[in-house]
Amino acid sequence: MLMIGGNLKGKRLANFIVKIIDEKKGRDISLLDVRGITTLTDFFIVCTADVSEHARAIAEEIRIRLKHKGNFLYSEEGEKTGEWIAMDYGDVIVHIMLQDKREFYDIERIWQRVEPKIKEKRQE
Repeated sequence: MLMIGGNLKGKRLANFIVKIIDEKKGRDISLLDVRGITTLTDFFIVCTADVSEHARAIAEEIRIRLKHKGNFLYSEEGEKTGEWIAMDYGDVIVHIMLQDKREFYDIERIWQRVEPKIKEKRQE
């Protein structure tokens, strides 16, 4: 059964997930505030895992700790390969990536390019 909602929302949820990733030794953690840029979510979290097993361990810890807080996944992709795991918690989408995938897709750069275009449209 999928439960929507949970005890943690928005920035509090994002900060809690960042803390979990840090405790599990995820590297280069980025928290992107995409409110006003997209209706998809409020925050993206991007981090690097050393190997697939490390990525899966980070994802599992997030799943367990958020379940205890009453927050459950809407969806998850990439668990099988562990190269890029995307976890959708509604207000927050988490991207756990191996270094080569992170460098190739460069999510932070893409969203930094989107924000100025949104601001330009608002000023017109």
